[in-house]
Amino acid sequence: MSEKRALIIDDEKLFADFVRQVAEGMDYEVRVTDQAEAFKSIYKEFDPTVIILDMVMPGVEGIELVNWLAEEGCSSRIMVVTGYNPNYVDFAKTIGSARGLVEVQSYTKPISLADLRQALS
Repeated sequence: MSEKRALIIDDEKLFADFVRQVAEGMDYEVRVTDQAEAFKSIYKEFDPTVIILDMVMPGVEGIELVNWLAEEGCSSRIMVVTGYNPNYVDFAKTIGSARGLVEVQSYTKPISLADLRQALS
């Protein structure tokens, strides 16, 4: 297994594909899903070093997954992204940090190629 592993959960296929391609180009092993239950299963077996997490998806709110990750004792870097109100990602960042998550970064969509590469570095 690669030492750089990215887990992406996003319901916007084009955005998820963009992140996947950039991460793979930076030598990440990548897994992508748009389903919360699949995300949880992949997380447990894949042990990602970075998680790219959309905040607003059908069927699950990103904040629910942030809370779940905290309960799991997640030590991955977490990149919270949204195309909606940026205050929502800041809220998730605050909650994640308060719940003991190591590193939670927030980004708004669209994210530039340069910013994404920097975030994954």
